[in-house]
Amino acid sequence: MNTTDSPAVEVRRLAREYSRRGKPPRRALDDVDLAIGQGEVHGLLGPNGAGKTTLCKILCTVLLPTSGTALVNGFDVVTKTDAVRRSIGIVFGGERGLYTRLSARQNLRYWSALYRQPKAVGYRRVEELLDRMGLGDRADEPVETFSRGMKQRLHLARGLIGDPRTLILDEPTVGMDPVAARDFRELVRELRSEGRTVLLTTHDMAEAEALCDRVSLIDSGRLLATESPRTIGQWLSKYERVRAERVPAEVVSHLRAVPGVGGVTAAGDVVTVETVAEGAAGAVLKVLVDGGVTTVSTVRPSLEEVYLHVIGERGLAVG
Repeated sequence: MNTTDSPAVEVRRLAREYSRRGKPPRRALDDVDLAIGQGEVHGLLGPNGAGKTTLCKILCTVLLPTSGTALVNGFDVVTKTDAVRRSIGIVFGGERGLYTRLSARQNLRYWSALYRQPKAVGYRRVEELLDRMGLGDRADEPVETFSRGMKQRLHLARGLIGDPRTLILDEPTVGMDPVAARDFRELVRELRSEGRTVLLTTHDMAEAEALCDRVSLIDSGRLLATESPRTIGQWLSKYERVRAERVPAEVVSHLRAVPGVGGVTAAGDVVTVETVAEGAAGAVLKVLVDGGVTTVSTVRPSLEEVYLHVIGERGLAVG
């Protein structure tokens, strides 16, 4: 990550309100401050409705802020919209932005034309991206015949067609199978190695931990904290859940006494152990194995669960 240059994204007291007939406006973003360095992969984490997509839409000039300022690559999103659009690429999850009856090659040539690239330059760029994304062999087939992973690779190629300095990826792996998601993440790592800045929105903490230099937590339009992936990893391991089957009663008693165990519940033959301290899951597994239990699994917490534990415990000021 290059920290010597001016930020690739700089947001100051950014707010966005939506009018509602007969009701007070809904504040989708509430005085957000955020700086993302050049060449950084920055994760924006939050549950649905947190304000992630609203922020992305402002940064890519689709929405106007109600107040505050936002600069992308040094350009103001309100007064320098053309310059912002030329310097960014946008990738949304799902099928938004793709013309499914057209081929992959036709889609990319269309987007190249929108960037007003000279025809020869655009055509060469299209072929480079088709090969890079592994779509060359099916470049002339209708996109509607593509798998979810292939469509998302085409989305990324579309986002890169203008050779952007900054990429905004809004929930890019939603609905992907594990193999497609893994391949997509590898492409994000390649973009980082090229020095591009990436803003990645997600509700998957493990994905953010694997890809990002830093992550920001957002909820109800407010930026709660910006942390390192190391901290995210500690949260994930601290609040793991261990499930086991056919656990003897004496072993259950031992589990309740393990330091860092927040609770033990039983439902039929399944015992669930909630941990609230880093390393506690390992101690729980040892007790289970020593007690002769052989059917055991661990589950990482969801973002919402981490919010309840971490944000609640830390009492972060959001006003």
